[in-house]
Amino acid sequence: MADKPTKGLADVVAASTALSDIDGKAGRLFYRGYDIHDLAGRTTFEEIAHLLQHGSLPTRGQLAAYRAELVRGRGLGGLVESNIPEIAGKQAPMEALRSLVSLAGADDPDKDSNAADANLRKAARLTAQQPILVARYHAARTGASIPDPDPELSIAANFLLQITGRMPSQREVEIFDTCLVLHADHTMNASTFAARVCAATLSDMHSAIVAAIGTLKGPLHGGANEQVMRTLEAIDPAGVAQAVRDRLAAGEKIMGFGHRVYKTEDPRATHLRKMSRELGEASGDDTFYRMSKEMEEVVFAEKGLYPNVDFYAATVYHYLGIPTDLFTPVFSVSRMSGWTAHVIEQHADNRLIRPDSEYIGERDQKWTPIDER
Repeated sequence: MADKPTKGLADVVAASTALSDIDGKAGRLFYRGYDIHDLAGRTTFEEIAHLLQHGSLPTRGQLAAYRAELVRGRGLGGLVESNIPEIAGKQAPMEALRSLVSLAGADDPDKDSNAADANLRKAARLTAQQPILVARYHAARTGASIPDPDPELSIAANFLLQITGRMPSQREVEIFDTCLVLHADHTMNASTFAARVCAATLSDMHSAIVAAIGTLKGPLHGGANEQVMRTLEAIDPAGVAQAVRDRLAAGEKIMGFGHRVYKTEDPRATHLRKMSRELGEASGDDTFYRMSKEMEEVVFAEKGLYPNVDFYAATVYHYLGIPTDLFTPVFSVSRMSGWTAHVIEQHADNRLIRPDSEYIGERDQKWTPIDER
């Protein structure tokens, strides 16, 4: 008798990958063998994107060449440019990004090729364009004018400049850059799996990324960091502990806690907690950081749950001046480096992903003419 299917494919190995790995018991995350604790705060997002897409941390020369490629790839095609205003007026952020990335596929000069070199070029363009798409969407919906990306600035610096309208401090850039590093890849999560399923049919990279964005849009995958911020904004700072206990007693889920894989603290949360505290103190009002810390302590005491990557990311993004409903799009800015690397890896050693299923419906049904039913 066949084994019963595992609900949600929990613990089922769906693919082989050299991109990232997790030790859930020890709370460790690795990108191509490098511990995230060694990378965070020491390497730039551009270095990590190169590591994931090309397979190695770049030399200075390779990094300069890759950054130049990103600068060349930032330009948006005519189809995307002409549709941003209408899309911004009719679609919420993640819906808009899904539409805009699809349109970008039509504008891409390598759209008809899945060859390895073409995929690398598309990966660089998608990584370069995603923060521009988020910023342009936000500007279009608010009626703001934003500066063109500065070729001398990093992805992190340009994004903060375009979203906030002011030149960020060096430390703000460093912190946001670290956020992008921490979110770059995370093994076979739902959106990455969706991208690989699409790529396994030998569909193109843009189609696979649209599948990933559509999957990230779902509240059980993306959106937790936004909900964390909205929870903090809805709670009286003087009554955090009681508010959390009341919600737990009512059977409500406190977003930003627990993880499907980690059995201890998410290693990314370790860095984000420190950055949230630093930014809160620097802002002159660390209320949201202090509320978060108290919430963390209460949830652990009541449920034994650790914060995940989304919990402190919320207050970090808030202190950086990023609008709350753009938190999940920011996630996609970072994860684009990992998604595209997974598509490259899937195409390089492909097999159609086609799991089996367990039929639980009726059997031996007898057909009758429509007038006799």
